Amino acid sequence: MSKYKHILVTGGAGFIGANFVRYVVDEHPDVFITVLDKLTYAGNKANLAGLPADRVKLVVGDIADAPLVDTLMKDADAVVHYAAESHNDNSLKDPAPFIQTNLVGTFTLLEAARKYTVRFHHVSTDEVYGDLPLREDLPGHGEGEGEKFTPMTRYNPSSPYSSTKAGSDLLVRAWVRSFGLKATISNMSNNYGPYQHIEKFIPRQITNIVSGIKPKLYGTGKNVRDWIHTYDHATGVWAILEKGRIGETYLLGANGEKDNLTVLKMILEKMGKSPDDFDFVSDRPGHDLRYAIDASKTRVELGWQPKFTNFDDGLQHTIDWYLANQDWWQSEKAAVEARCSTNR
Repeated sequence: MSKYKHILVTGGAGFIGANFVRYVVDEHPDVFITVLDKLTYAGNKANLAGLPADRVKLVVGDIADAPLVDTLMKDADAVVHYAAESHNDNSLKDPAPFIQTNLVGTFTLLEAARKYTVRFHHVSTDEVYGDLPLREDLPGHGEGEGEKFTPMTRYNPSSPYSSTKAGSDLLVRAWVRSFGLKATISNMSNNYGPYQHIEKFIPRQITNIVSGIKPKLYGTGKNVRDWIHTYDHATGVWAILEKGRIGETYLLGANGEKDNLTVLKMILEKMGKSPDDFDFVSDRPGHDLRYAIDASKTRVELGWQPKFTNFDDGLQHTIDWYLANQDWWQSEKAAVEARCSTNR
């Protein structure tokens, strides 16, 4: 039996949130889920298609709408807060929505959770830590040794997006210490898998190839990301929600360090293309060099283990999903390419 019976999931119609909702529906049948999502371009009702109406309710609204949040929070016994503006390039063009959603929205949720004594879990990113030095001995073929982010790593955000996520993390910590809020934080590495918006790196390359568009890669492609399949992220968040110690920060990663060049070449080869069939483009401002997660605290303390420990298998699973669900993304492809001149 689950510890919590009615969970409010903010951003639950987005990529990572929707995968969490689907995981809970499948694995925890005694839990009812209210999804609060603004349905911006990154939120999609189709991400929740087919889920039982007696288990999942979608409320379209803004996490910064205090009266609405108050109404929803009073009926919940836990909230999992995914909702965020999260695209680095967009934050460089217009930081204002990131301030409003990531800071004001999180504050609004915290106040409501404090009012009704609701268990609060805040989902954040490893980008709050800035970046790590590149490692020339990491060609992207499995986990490496060397420096990684830990829960004690100093915050050093690089963009308006990551700085507002860092700010929201600090708000949560302050509400725990100042007001006794029962809250935890998770900082995750880069997610991949089904339902990810096609502006993001992996699905953009996959859908470009399907659409006959030559993929593009920032800079030299040596920037390293630590990939975790979204299913594993969902199981990790659930473990923290049920077993995590109040006030603690837990990191979620699956030892999936790969440089962007390696990932793109893997996608091209898996889709029957030459691994060199892409173009380099100018690097983006403030492009972080390397992310790497040390998730040992989460594994040891909570007994959490990822399922997709082989990135090759997870990537194939992801490619297969986008090939099989072209109706999910085709209508948006032209608009995304018009809006984004290069990949994330």
